[in-house]
Amino acid sequence: MLGVIAVVVIAYFVITMLRLRKAVSNLTQEQFIEGYRKAQLIDVREPKEFEAGHILGARNIPYSQFRQRYKEIRPDKPVYLYDQNTGKSSRSALFLKKKDYTQLYQLQGGFRTWTGKVKSK
Repeated sequence: MLGVIAVVVIAYFVITMLRLRKAVSNLTQEQFIEGYRKAQLIDVREPKEFEAGHILGARNIPYSQFRQRYKEIRPDKPVYLYDQNTGKSSRSALFLKKKDYTQLYQLQGGFRTWTGKVKSK
C-alpha cells in the first residue's frame, strides 16, 4: 500500500514538472534583466513582502488575489513573474497558461537570489 502511495506522489510531481516546463521558462538573473524592461514584470508576493523590497519597475499582483486580478496582465506581451522562491510564480504561470498566455518567464531562484536593483518603501 505504501508503495502505491509513493508511486502516485512521484507521478504527480513528474507530471507537475512537465506541465511547468511547458508553461514557463526559467531565466537566470542575467537573462531576466535583459528582457524584463520590455515585458510586464509581476511580483506575486504579498504586499508586505513587496513593500519591504522589490525589483525596480515591478507591479504587485499577490498570488492570493491572482485569480481575480490576472486580467490586469496583457496576454499579448511577455510576462516576467517572480516571488520569494519560485512556488507561487510557477503556480501563477500555470494559471496564466490555462488562460492562453504564451510568453511566460520566471526568475530562477526567485527574489531571494536577486542581486540587482531593488526598490523599497
